[in-house]
Amino acid sequence: MTEALAAALAAEEAAIYAYGLIGVRLTARAEVTAARAAELEHRERRDWLINQIAALKSSSGPLPAGYTLPFPVTDRDSALDLAIKIEDGVAQSWRPVLGVTENDDRTTALAALTDAAVRAVRWRRLNAVAPLTMAFPGRAG
Repeated sequence: MTEALAAALAAEEAAIYAYGLIGVRLTARAEVTAARAAELEHRERRDWLINQIAALKSSSGPLPAGYTLPFPVTDRDSALDLAIKIEDGVAQSWRPVLGVTENDDRTTALAALTDAAVRAVRWRRLNAVAPLTMAFPGRAG
């Protein structure tokens, strides 16, 4: 269980880092507001994961001091592309958590996966990326 939680934690940390870069490249006020809201939600999920891992009397291991971006983020379009990639990755990281949790914890994991998938769709729509949805959000490939 700890491994799945740690992977989700790493994805949430990466999302927090990415949204710091994404927000400064967006131009419309509504987009900036959405990016800030996404970052706050990722911070809340990160905190939940930290508490879950601590309750298991475990550790997620050290997180990297920085992250390597998959491509340069130089303008609005590349910022939106990064937001899509990050949210798809977050959804993928929460999928294994569903299999190792139950009750309220599984509900939390499902909400995290769903929220990330919905945000990815919104970013795709704003950047005119098709298709807007994935057949199975959270599944790699």
